[in-house]
Amino acid sequence: MQQQPDDLRERALARLKAKREFTAHLLAYVLVNALLISIWAMTGADFFWPIFPLLGWGIGLAFHGWETYSGEPSEEKIQREIDRLRRG
Repeated sequence: MQQQPDDLRERALARLKAKREFTAHLLAYVLVNALLISIWAMTGADFFWPIFPLLGWGIGLAFHGWETYSGEPSEEKIQREIDRLRRG
């Protein structure tokens, strides 16, 4: 199935927007967690408490990255899902 130029342009714009949003999310993660680690280091606390936001937020960031960079499903997978829905 041949895609129309307008459809491809819309898809390309959507992917570029998703990549820009992920980059902003990654930058916020790095900056906020660097601040938290700095606070931990300056207070002299024994327990490394920034691990909780690092891991918690990191899981969300990993899923965001997966969604952004995993690509689109193949036509074969789309057709299998359509067939499954028709049977269901």
